[in-house]
Order: sequence, then structure tokens, then C-alpha cells
Amino acid sequence: MAKLSSAQDLAKKKKELQQPRNNWVKVGMSSCGLAAGAQEVYDTLVEESRKRNMQIQIQKCGCQGMCYAEPLVEVSVEGLPVVVYGRVNRETAVKILDKHVAGKMLVNDSVFDLNT
Repeated sequence: MAKLSSAQDLAKKKKELQQPRNNWVKVGMSSCGLAAGAQEVYDTLVEESRKRNMQIQIQKCGCQGMCYAEPLVEVSVEGLPVVVYGRVNRETAVKILDKHVAGKMLVNDSVFDLNT
């Protein structure tokens, strides 16, 4: 990350952060996530999002430091806070797509962290 060395740099960075963010889903695919079933969760999200013709990026990411809650799925949908879901299985992955992504409602029983 570049150093912010002037007020103009800071203003530019602020403007970048205020831009609408893309909709995406990230699945933790480090060794702890894979051991807990993250590959099945990732495959389910990709398959089900294609079936539903959803315009959302499904991405792989590394460890988020909450190994006890794996598989972890982080979701960013415009108009909602960024949410980390924990202990996600195939059924929860489908709920995330249907409720959170399509319905713009949180899947409250699986939320581990809200990043507002």
C-alpha cells in the first residue's frame, strides 16, 4: 500500500473508499478451512450462483484467523454491512445466496462478524 503523504492523497483515498463496492463472496481456503469443508462450500456457492444466474463474484481467500469457526464465508452486498459467516455448510451456503445475496437479509444464525 502506498504511503499517504499529502492532503490530496488522503482525499483521493477517501473518495476511493466511498465508491460503491462490488458484490462478492469470499471463502476461506487455507488448510484449516479446507479441513473443515471449505471446498464443498466453495463448489456449492459457485454451482448454485450459476443456477440462479446471480451476478456475484465467488472468490477464494486465505486464513482470517478464526480457525475455530471454519469454513468461513465473507459476503459483501451493496446496502448491507460486510458479514463473515462461520461454520458454513452446504445448506448454509445456499441460504447465504438466497437470503443475503438475493434477498438482502442477513442469515442471523450463522453470523460471526459484522464489518460496518
